[in-house]
Amino acid sequence: MAVSVGDQIPNVTIKTMGEKGPEDFNTGEFFAGKKVVLFAVPGAFTPTCSAAHVPGFVVNADKILAKGVDAIVCLSVNDAFVMSAWGQSQNADALVMAADGNGEFTKAMGLTLDGSGFGLGHRSSRYALIAEDGKITTLNAEQGGAFEVSSAEQILHAL
Repeated sequence: MAVSVGDQIPNVTIKTMGEKGPEDFNTGEFFAGKKVVLFAVPGAFTPTCSAAHVPGFVVNADKILAKGVDAIVCLSVNDAFVMSAWGQSQNADALVMAADGNGEFTKAMGLTLDGSGFGLGHRSSRYALIAEDGKITTLNAEQGGAFEVSSAEQILHAL
């Protein structure tokens, strides 16, 4: 069952890339006491994710942060090395590129996507959310392969 507005962000340890390599990123600790925008994508370097989803958050990062948001997190079921390289290729310096390599956060959110028919395995659905002190206040989950409600512009409107 998928999370919904009013639910807490799952407390899961995933990875980000640090100066010396992959580092633990505990979602419960990170979201505590902050206003955070998190958007999730099916895969790094995939067409819609690279051409539209991440660029929208890169271009609008300053506007989003100006609305009182403490951090913008991009999450995908990829490893920290891929997420770091993707972030660099997208000039995503203002974003936290979070790697849910084992899909544990995605499973806990109940927002998995079975991409095995395309050779992708189990990935994250495309969605964006706003959380305040770890509590989900806005959740814009896409249906199927759509990219309509989880854009940076939609999150700006919700803020």
